[in-house]
Amino acid sequence: MDIRRLVGLNLKTYRKAAGFSQERLALECGLHRTYVSGVERGVRNPTVLVLAQLAEPLGIPASKLLEEPVDGE
Repeated sequence: MDIRRLVGLNLKTYRKAAGFSQERLALECGLHRTYVSGVERGVRNPTVLVLAQLAEPLGIPASKLLEEPVDGE
């Protein structure tokens, strides 16, 4: 799977699990909502610093956004 798509799917999964809308996550990490949307759709190529910004309010390490899903998740 393309790494941008993987990051997007993981971000969306963790965001929804935390009960955040894209807008709320964007506000929490100081990014624009359309940027968060672009990351989730796999059309943005976030830096490691942006991955850390996105992961922090979700309470996960940034590395979780790069992990391949395990069967059953």
